[in-house]
Amino acid sequence: MVIYVCFFKGATDEILPKMVSTLLNLQLCELPSGKMTSVLELPGSVLIIPQATLGGKAKGKAMQYHKNISKEDGLQLYSTFVSLCEKELMAAIGVTGREAEVTVKHGTYGNRQVLMLDTNGPYTHLIDF
Repeated sequence: MVIYVCFFKGATDEILPKMVSTLLNLQLCELPSGKMTSVLELPGSVLIIPQATLGGKAKGKAMQYHKNISKEDGLQLYSTFVSLCEKELMAAIGVTGREAEVTVKHGTYGNRQVLMLDTNGPYTHLIDF
């Protein structure tokens, strides 16, 4: 699962557990049988990408990002979000008893990043918290 995350002004640590639970429990992953399941039920791996441009708003011919959180506050929220995702995925392995390689990879908050991605279908969802 690839998660792009952007924090807006006013975001606090209180929303992070709900974000993690919702994102990791949603049945967005397709099994070979066609049945939908969550990344926790696989268990699967997650790539978390900070994507501040999701907070942009077009104004004329330019984009503005006035609704985005400050870089310092965003970095703290992003770090906590990544840690919570790691804990939730590791806990899922313990519950299922399955031996599986589960990884949480993540980008670097506040820096440009290059990503090449192949997807299996147009499964892109915007979830606002």
